Amino acid sequence: MLALNSHPAGRHFLQIPGPTNVPERVLRAIDHPTIDHRGPEFAQLGLKVLADIRKVFKTVQPVIIYPASGTGAWEAALVNTLSPGDAVLMVETGHFASLWKTLAERLGLVPEFIAGDWRSGVDAALVHERLVADREHRIKAVCVVHNETSTGVTSDIAAVRRAIDSAGHPALLLVDTISSIGAIDFRHDEWGADVTVGSSQKGLMLPPGLSFNAVSAKALAASKNARLPRAYWAWDEIIAANARGFWPTTPSTNLLYGLSAAMDQMLAEGLDNVFARHDRHAEATRRAVRGWGLEILCRNPAEYSSAVTAVMMPTDAAGKSHDADALRRIVLEHFNMSLGAGLAKLAGRVFRIGHLGDFNDLTLIGTLGGVEMGLQRAGVPHTRGGTQAAIDYLAETARQPSSV
Repeated sequence: MLALNSHPAGRHFLQIPGPTNVPERVLRAIDHPTIDHRGPEFAQLGLKVLADIRKVFKTVQPVIIYPASGTGAWEAALVNTLSPGDAVLMVETGHFASLWKTLAERLGLVPEFIAGDWRSGVDAALVHERLVADREHRIKAVCVVHNETSTGVTSDIAAVRRAIDSAGHPALLLVDTISSIGAIDFRHDEWGADVTVGSSQKGLMLPPGLSFNAVSAKALAASKNARLPRAYWAWDEIIAANARGFWPTTPSTNLLYGLSAAMDQMLAEGLDNVFARHDRHAEATRRAVRGWGLEILCRNPAEYSSAVTAVMMPTDAAGKSHDADALRRIVLEHFNMSLGAGLAKLAGRVFRIGHLGDFNDLTLIGTLGGVEMGLQRAGVPHTRGGTQAAIDYLAETARQPSSV
Protein backbone atom coordinates (compact mmCIF):
# COMPACT_ATOMS: atom_id res chain seq x y z
CA MET A 1 0.00 0.00 0.00
CA LEU A 2 1.20 3.52 -0.84
CA ALA A 3 1.60 5.81 2.15
CA LEU A 4 0.06 9.22 1.60
CA ASN A 5 3.38 10.97 2.21
CA SER A 6 5.46 8.58 0.13
CA HIS A 7 6.85 9.17 -3.34
CA PRO A 8 6.34 5.92 -5.26
CA ALA A 9 8.76 4.88 -7.96
CA GLY A 10 7.70 5.47 -11.55
CA ARG A 11 5.09 7.85 -12.82
CA HIS A 12 1.50 8.04 -11.70
CA PHE A 13 -0.91 6.54 -14.23
CA LEU A 14 -3.61 9.18 -14.73
CA GLN A 15 -6.21 7.12 -16.60
CA ILE A 16 -9.30 9.15 -15.89
CA PRO A 17 -11.08 10.60 -18.96
CA GLY A 18 -9.67 14.05 -18.27
CA PRO A 19 -7.62 15.84 -17.24
CA THR A 20 -5.27 13.68 -19.27
CA ASN A 21 -1.50 13.30 -19.30
CA VAL A 22 0.27 16.37 -20.68
CA PRO A 23 3.08 15.67 -23.18
CA GLU A 24 6.58 16.79 -22.26
CA ARG A 25 6.78 19.24 -25.16
CA VAL A 26 3.56 20.88 -24.01
CA LEU A 27 4.80 21.16 -20.42
CA ARG A 28 7.99 22.76 -21.66
CA ALA A 29 6.01 25.21 -23.80
CA ILE A 30 3.87 26.25 -20.84
CA ASP A 31 7.13 26.84 -18.92
CA HIS A 32 8.00 29.65 -21.37
CA PRO A 33 8.48 33.05 -19.67
CA THR A 34 5.29 35.08 -19.62
CA ILE A 35 5.28 37.90 -22.18
CA ASP A 36 3.39 41.13 -22.78
CA HIS A 37 -0.10 40.14 -23.92
CA ARG A 38 -0.40 43.45 -25.77
CA GLY A 39 2.90 43.13 -27.64
CA PRO A 40 3.83 41.94 -31.14
CA GLU A 41 5.29 38.59 -29.99
CA PHE A 42 2.00 37.68 -28.36
CA ALA A 43 0.05 38.75 -31.45
CA GLN A 44 2.00 36.20 -33.50
CA LEU A 45 1.14 33.49 -30.98
CA GLY A 46 -2.51 34.54 -30.90
CA LEU A 47 -2.91 34.47 -34.67
CA LYS A 48 -1.22 31.06 -34.88
CA VAL A 49 -3.36 29.36 -32.26
CA LEU A 50 -6.56 30.89 -33.64
CA ALA A 51 -5.71 29.55 -37.10
CA ASP A 52 -4.67 26.11 -35.86
CA ILE A 53 -7.66 25.56 -33.59
CA ARG A 54 -9.97 26.00 -36.58
CA LYS A 55 -8.28 22.98 -38.16
CA VAL A 56 -9.04 20.85 -35.09
CA PHE A 57 -12.71 21.90 -35.01
CA LYS A 58 -12.82 21.55 -38.82
CA THR A 59 -14.28 24.98 -39.40
CA VAL A 60 -13.49 28.15 -41.31
CA GLN A 61 -15.64 30.10 -38.83
CA PRO A 62 -14.35 31.78 -35.65
CA VAL A 63 -13.30 29.70 -32.65
CA ILE A 64 -13.43 31.75 -29.45
CA ILE A 65 -10.92 30.79 -26.73
CA TYR A 66 -11.75 31.57 -23.11
CA PRO A 67 -9.60 31.36 -19.96
CA ALA A 68 -12.18 29.03 -18.41
CA SER A 69 -13.23 25.46 -17.83
CA GLY A 70 -15.68 23.68 -20.10
CA THR A 71 -18.53 24.84 -17.87
CA GLY A 72 -17.70 28.41 -18.85
CA ALA A 73 -17.93 27.49 -22.52
CA TRP A 74 -21.33 25.86 -21.87
CA GLU A 75 -22.55 29.15 -20.41
CA ALA A 76 -21.00 31.19 -23.21
CA ALA A 77 -22.77 29.09 -25.85
CA LEU A 78 -26.14 29.72 -24.21
CA VAL A 79 -25.88 33.39 -23.25
CA ASN A 80 -24.59 34.46 -26.65
CA THR A 81 -27.45 32.87 -28.58
CA LEU A 82 -30.57 32.83 -26.39
CA SER A 83 -32.95 35.05 -24.44
CA PRO A 84 -34.70 34.70 -21.07
CA GLY A 85 -37.54 32.18 -21.19
CA ASP A 86 -36.39 30.53 -24.43
CA ALA A 87 -37.19 26.85 -24.75
CA VAL A 88 -34.26 24.55 -25.46
CA LEU A 89 -34.41 20.85 -26.31
CA MET A 90 -31.81 18.74 -24.50
CA VAL A 91 -31.23 14.99 -24.31
CA GLU A 92 -30.42 12.99 -21.17
CA THR A 93 -27.40 10.98 -22.25
CA GLY A 94 -25.61 11.09 -18.90
CA HIS A 95 -24.28 13.20 -16.06
CA PHE A 96 -22.84 16.02 -18.15
CA ALA A 97 -25.96 16.43 -20.26
CA SER A 98 -27.84 16.71 -16.97
CA LEU A 99 -25.42 19.35 -15.65
CA TRP A 100 -25.79 21.41 -18.84
CA LYS A 101 -29.57 21.29 -18.37
CA THR A 102 -29.22 22.55 -14.79
CA LEU A 103 -26.99 25.40 -15.97
CA ALA A 104 -29.59 26.34 -18.61
CA GLU A 105 -32.30 26.46 -15.94
CA ARG A 106 -30.20 28.73 -13.73
CA LEU A 107 -29.76 31.13 -16.64
CA GLY A 108 -33.53 31.48 -17.01
CA LEU A 109 -33.98 29.17 -19.98
CA VAL A 110 -36.68 26.49 -20.15
CA PRO A 111 -35.09 23.13 -21.01
CA GLU A 112 -37.21 20.27 -22.29
CA PHE A 113 -35.30 17.08 -21.43
CA ILE A 114 -35.75 13.98 -23.56
CA ALA A 115 -35.30 11.18 -21.03
CA GLY A 116 -32.52 8.64 -21.52
CA ASP A 117 -31.16 5.51 -19.88
CA TRP A 118 -27.52 6.67 -19.56
CA ARG A 119 -26.48 3.75 -21.76
CA SER A 120 -27.46 5.19 -25.13
CA GLY A 121 -26.73 8.25 -27.22
CA VAL A 122 -29.02 10.86 -28.70
CA ASP A 123 -31.98 9.35 -30.57
CA ALA A 124 -32.22 11.63 -33.60
CA ALA A 125 -35.69 10.27 -34.40
CA LEU A 126 -37.01 11.57 -31.06
CA VAL A 127 -35.44 14.97 -31.73
CA HIS A 128 -37.12 15.04 -35.14
CA GLU A 129 -40.47 14.04 -33.66
CA ARG A 130 -40.38 16.78 -31.04
CA LEU A 131 -39.33 19.47 -33.53
CA VAL A 132 -42.07 18.51 -35.98
CA ALA A 133 -44.58 18.93 -33.15
CA ASP A 134 -43.18 22.39 -32.34
CA ARG A 135 -45.14 24.15 -35.07
CA GLU A 136 -44.76 27.57 -33.46
CA HIS A 137 -40.97 27.16 -33.27
CA ARG A 138 -40.81 27.87 -29.56
CA ILE A 139 -37.71 25.71 -29.25
CA LYS A 140 -34.77 27.97 -30.03
CA ALA A 141 -31.90 25.50 -29.68
CA VAL A 142 -31.13 21.79 -29.54
CA CYS A 143 -28.30 21.08 -27.08
CA VAL A 144 -26.58 17.68 -27.19
CA VAL A 145 -23.39 16.07 -25.90
CA HIS A 146 -21.21 14.46 -28.56
CA ASN A 147 -19.23 12.17 -26.25
CA GLU A 148 -20.79 11.65 -22.81
CA THR A 149 -17.79 11.37 -20.52
CA SER A 150 -19.77 9.75 -17.72
CA THR A 151 -21.02 6.82 -19.80
CA GLY A 152 -18.59 6.26 -22.67
CA VAL A 153 -21.31 6.83 -25.28
CA THR A 154 -20.79 8.85 -28.48
CA SER A 155 -23.78 10.32 -30.33
CA ASP A 156 -24.22 10.80 -34.08
CA ILE A 157 -24.24 14.58 -34.45
CA ALA A 158 -24.67 14.51 -38.23
CA ALA A 159 -27.91 12.55 -37.67
CA VAL A 160 -29.13 15.21 -35.22
CA ARG A 161 -28.46 17.89 -37.82
CA ARG A 162 -30.41 15.92 -40.41
CA ALA A 163 -33.29 15.55 -37.94
CA ILE A 164 -33.44 19.32 -37.43
CA ASP A 165 -33.28 20.01 -41.16
CA SER A 166 -35.85 17.38 -42.15
CA ALA A 167 -38.24 18.85 -39.55
CA GLY A 168 -37.84 22.22 -41.25
CA HIS A 169 -37.05 23.74 -37.88
CA PRO A 170 -34.90 26.87 -37.36
CA ALA A 171 -33.46 25.79 -33.97
CA LEU A 172 -29.76 26.24 -33.43
CA LEU A 173 -27.63 23.14 -32.82
CA LEU A 174 -25.31 23.44 -29.81
CA VAL A 175 -22.88 20.56 -29.25
CA ASP A 176 -20.66 19.69 -26.29
CA THR A 177 -17.39 18.15 -27.53
CA ILE A 178 -15.49 18.60 -24.27
CA SER A 179 -14.29 14.98 -24.12
CA SER A 180 -14.24 14.33 -27.87
CA ILE A 181 -12.46 17.26 -29.54
CA GLY A 182 -8.98 16.11 -30.49
CA ALA A 183 -9.81 12.47 -29.76
CA ILE A 184 -12.87 11.64 -31.87
CA ASP A 185 -13.56 13.04 -35.33
CA PHE A 186 -15.81 16.10 -35.16
CA ARG A 187 -16.75 18.29 -38.12
CA HIS A 188 -18.24 21.61 -37.05
CA ASP A 189 -18.95 22.94 -40.54
CA GLU A 190 -19.82 19.71 -42.33
CA TRP A 191 -22.19 18.51 -39.59
CA GLY A 192 -23.90 21.86 -39.28
CA ALA A 193 -23.16 22.66 -35.66
CA ASP A 194 -23.96 26.24 -34.72
CA VAL A 195 -21.96 26.34 -31.49
CA THR A 196 -19.41 23.68 -30.61
CA VAL A 197 -18.20 23.69 -27.01
CA GLY A 198 -14.73 22.34 -26.22
CA SER A 199 -12.14 22.31 -23.46
CA SER A 200 -8.39 21.94 -23.16
CA GLN A 201 -7.80 19.14 -20.66
CA LYS A 202 -8.86 16.03 -22.54
CA GLY A 203 -8.07 15.23 -26.19
CA LEU A 204 -6.12 18.46 -26.59
CA MET A 205 -3.60 17.24 -23.96
CA LEU A 206 -3.40 20.43 -21.87
CA PRO A 207 -4.06 21.20 -18.22
CA PRO A 208 -7.53 22.57 -17.45
CA GLY A 209 -7.99 26.27 -18.07
CA LEU A 210 -8.92 26.89 -21.72
CA SER A 211 -12.33 26.41 -23.30
CA PHE A 212 -13.77 27.02 -26.75
CA ASN A 213 -16.84 28.09 -28.70
CA ALA A 214 -16.71 27.38 -32.42
CA VAL A 215 -19.52 29.43 -33.94
CA SER A 216 -21.43 29.37 -37.21
CA ALA A 217 -22.65 32.38 -39.17
CA LYS A 218 -26.18 31.54 -38.00
CA ALA A 219 -25.06 31.58 -34.36
CA LEU A 220 -23.30 34.92 -34.86
CA ALA A 221 -26.50 36.33 -36.33
CA ALA A 222 -28.50 35.00 -33.37
CA SER A 223 -26.09 36.67 -30.97
CA LYS A 224 -27.13 40.09 -32.29
CA ASN A 225 -30.63 39.64 -30.84
CA ALA A 226 -29.91 37.37 -27.83
CA ARG A 227 -30.96 39.01 -24.56
CA LEU A 228 -29.42 36.87 -21.85
CA PRO A 229 -26.95 39.02 -19.86
CA ARG A 230 -23.38 38.65 -20.98
CA ALA A 231 -20.22 40.65 -20.55
CA TYR A 232 -17.13 38.48 -20.05
CA TRP A 233 -18.57 35.81 -22.35
CA ALA A 234 -19.60 38.15 -25.19
CA TRP A 235 -18.36 36.94 -28.55
CA ASP A 236 -18.28 40.24 -30.42
CA GLU A 237 -15.51 41.96 -28.45
CA ILE A 238 -13.37 38.83 -28.45
CA ILE A 239 -13.73 38.24 -32.19
CA ALA A 240 -12.87 41.88 -32.88
CA ALA A 241 -9.70 41.69 -30.77
CA ASN A 242 -8.79 38.26 -32.20
CA ALA A 243 -8.52 39.77 -35.70
CA ARG A 244 -5.20 41.24 -34.55
CA GLY A 245 -4.15 38.29 -32.40
CA PHE A 246 -5.29 39.79 -29.11
CA TRP A 247 -8.04 39.39 -26.49
CA PRO A 248 -10.09 42.14 -24.82
CA THR A 249 -9.30 40.69 -21.38
CA THR A 250 -6.11 39.10 -20.03
CA PRO A 251 -5.63 35.74 -21.79
CA SER A 252 -4.02 32.60 -20.35
CA THR A 253 -0.73 33.36 -22.06
CA ASN A 254 1.20 30.30 -20.97
CA LEU A 255 -1.65 27.91 -21.67
CA LEU A 256 -1.81 29.36 -25.18
CA TYR A 257 1.87 28.45 -25.58
CA GLY A 258 0.91 24.94 -24.54
CA LEU A 259 -2.04 24.90 -26.93
CA SER A 260 0.25 25.90 -29.78
CA ALA A 261 2.63 23.04 -28.98
CA ALA A 262 -0.21 20.54 -28.56
CA MET A 263 -1.68 21.43 -31.94
CA ASP A 264 1.75 21.24 -33.56
CA GLN A 265 1.98 17.68 -32.23
CA MET A 266 -1.51 16.72 -33.36
CA LEU A 267 -1.24 18.26 -36.82
CA ALA A 268 2.18 16.66 -37.36
CA GLU A 269 0.69 13.25 -36.54
CA GLY A 270 -2.28 14.06 -38.78
CA LEU A 271 -5.81 14.35 -37.40
CA ASP A 272 -6.97 11.20 -39.18
CA ASN A 273 -4.09 9.29 -37.59
CA VAL A 274 -4.93 10.77 -34.18
CA PHE A 275 -8.52 9.56 -34.47
CA ALA A 276 -7.46 6.13 -35.77
CA ARG A 277 -5.08 5.76 -32.82
CA HIS A 278 -7.89 6.49 -30.39
CA ASP A 279 -10.22 4.07 -32.20
CA ARG A 280 -7.63 1.31 -31.98
CA HIS A 281 -6.91 1.80 -28.28
CA ALA A 282 -10.63 1.91 -27.51
CA GLU A 283 -11.18 -1.40 -29.30
CA ALA A 284 -8.27 -2.99 -27.42
CA THR A 285 -9.78 -1.78 -24.15
CA ARG A 286 -13.16 -3.26 -24.99
CA ARG A 287 -11.55 -6.58 -25.86
CA ALA A 288 -9.93 -6.56 -22.43
CA VAL A 289 -13.24 -5.81 -20.72
CA ARG A 290 -14.98 -8.62 -22.56
CA GLY A 291 -12.02 -10.89 -21.77
CA TRP A 292 -12.57 -10.21 -18.07
CA GLY A 293 -16.21 -11.20 -18.48
CA LEU A 294 -17.38 -7.71 -17.54
CA GLU A 295 -20.03 -5.59 -19.24
CA ILE A 296 -19.50 -2.31 -21.10
CA LEU A 297 -22.00 0.34 -20.03
CA CYS A 298 -22.65 1.55 -23.59
CA ARG A 299 -25.28 -0.74 -25.09
CA ASN A 300 -24.90 -0.02 -28.81
CA PRO A 301 -21.52 -0.87 -30.40
CA ALA A 302 -22.11 1.87 -32.98
CA GLU A 303 -22.01 4.37 -30.11
CA TYR A 304 -18.85 3.09 -28.37
CA SER A 305 -16.60 5.95 -27.33
CA SER A 306 -13.00 6.12 -28.52
CA ALA A 307 -12.09 8.37 -25.57
CA VAL A 308 -13.39 6.47 -22.52
CA THR A 309 -14.84 3.08 -21.67
CA ALA A 310 -17.23 2.80 -18.72
CA VAL A 311 -17.21 -0.68 -17.19
CA MET A 312 -20.06 -2.09 -15.12
CA MET A 313 -19.21 -3.96 -11.94
CA PRO A 314 -20.55 -7.52 -11.65
CA THR A 315 -23.34 -8.27 -9.20
CA ASP A 316 -23.31 -10.86 -6.40
CA ALA A 317 -25.83 -13.65 -5.83
CA ALA A 318 -28.22 -11.17 -4.21
CA GLY A 319 -28.04 -8.86 -7.21
CA LYS A 320 -25.92 -6.26 -5.43
CA SER A 321 -23.17 -4.59 -7.44
CA HIS A 322 -19.58 -4.97 -6.32
CA ASP A 323 -18.19 -1.60 -5.25
CA ALA A 324 -16.43 0.22 -8.09
CA ASP A 325 -15.05 2.83 -5.72
CA ALA A 326 -13.42 0.16 -3.56
CA LEU A 327 -11.77 -1.21 -6.70
CA ARG A 328 -10.56 2.25 -7.70
CA ARG A 329 -9.15 2.82 -4.22
CA ILE A 330 -7.22 -0.47 -4.32
CA VAL A 331 -5.84 0.31 -7.79
CA LEU A 332 -4.67 3.72 -6.58
CA GLU A 333 -3.15 2.52 -3.32
CA HIS A 334 -1.39 -0.55 -4.68
CA PHE A 335 -0.59 0.36 -8.29
CA ASN A 336 -0.48 4.19 -8.31
CA MET A 337 -3.15 4.52 -11.00
CA SER A 338 -6.26 6.71 -11.06
CA LEU A 339 -9.40 5.43 -12.78
CA GLY A 340 -12.56 7.44 -13.40
CA ALA A 341 -15.40 7.20 -10.90
CA GLY A 342 -19.02 6.48 -11.63
CA LEU A 343 -20.92 9.76 -11.46
CA ALA A 344 -24.36 10.55 -10.00
CA LYS A 345 -26.69 7.57 -10.50
CA LEU A 346 -23.70 5.46 -11.62
CA ALA A 347 -21.70 6.10 -8.43
CA GLY A 348 -20.12 2.89 -7.14
CA ARG A 349 -21.55 0.88 -10.04
CA VAL A 350 -19.05 1.63 -12.80
CA PHE A 351 -15.43 2.62 -13.24
CA ARG A 352 -14.14 4.46 -16.27
CA ILE A 353 -10.93 3.87 -18.20
CA GLY A 354 -9.70 6.96 -20.01
CA HIS A 355 -7.74 6.16 -23.20
CA LEU A 356 -7.32 9.54 -24.84
CA GLY A 357 -4.77 12.23 -25.39
CA ASP A 358 -1.03 11.52 -25.24
CA PHE A 359 -1.45 7.77 -25.22
CA ASN A 360 0.30 4.79 -26.84
CA ASP A 361 0.21 0.99 -26.82
CA LEU A 362 2.48 0.55 -23.82
CA THR A 363 0.51 3.08 -21.79
CA LEU A 364 -2.66 1.17 -22.56
CA ILE A 365 -1.18 -2.20 -21.59
CA GLY A 366 0.10 -0.75 -18.33
CA THR A 367 -3.37 0.65 -17.68
CA LEU A 368 -5.17 -2.59 -18.42
CA GLY A 369 -2.62 -4.59 -16.43
CA GLY A 370 -3.28 -2.32 -13.45
CA VAL A 371 -7.02 -2.86 -13.79
CA GLU A 372 -6.63 -6.62 -13.99
CA MET A 373 -4.35 -6.71 -10.95
CA GLY A 374 -6.85 -4.50 -9.15
CA LEU A 375 -9.74 -6.82 -9.96
CA GLN A 376 -7.76 -9.73 -8.54
CA ARG A 377 -6.65 -7.83 -5.45
CA ALA A 378 -10.19 -6.57 -4.75
CA GLY A 379 -11.74 -10.02 -5.15
CA VAL A 380 -14.00 -8.89 -7.98
CA PRO A 381 -15.26 -11.90 -9.95
CA HIS A 382 -13.70 -11.87 -13.40
CA THR A 383 -11.97 -14.08 -15.93
CA ARG A 384 -8.22 -13.68 -16.20
CA GLY A 385 -6.67 -12.82 -19.53
CA GLY A 386 -8.38 -9.59 -20.56
CA THR A 387 -5.06 -7.78 -20.75
CA GLN A 388 -3.68 -10.55 -22.94
CA ALA A 389 -6.63 -10.13 -25.32
CA ALA A 390 -5.71 -6.47 -25.68
CA ILE A 391 -2.03 -7.37 -26.21
CA ASP A 392 -2.98 -9.80 -28.97
CA TYR A 393 -5.13 -7.20 -30.72
CA LEU A 394 -2.50 -4.48 -30.51
CA ALA A 395 0.22 -6.81 -31.78
CA GLU A 396 -1.93 -7.85 -34.72
CA THR A 397 -2.81 -4.26 -35.66
CA ALA A 398 0.53 -2.57 -35.03
CA ARG A 399 1.52 -0.23 -37.84
CA GLN A 400 4.39 -1.33 -40.02
CA PRO A 401 7.52 0.80 -39.50
CA SER A 402 8.23 3.28 -42.25
CA SER A 403 10.95 2.21 -44.68
CA VAL A 404 14.16 4.20 -44.47
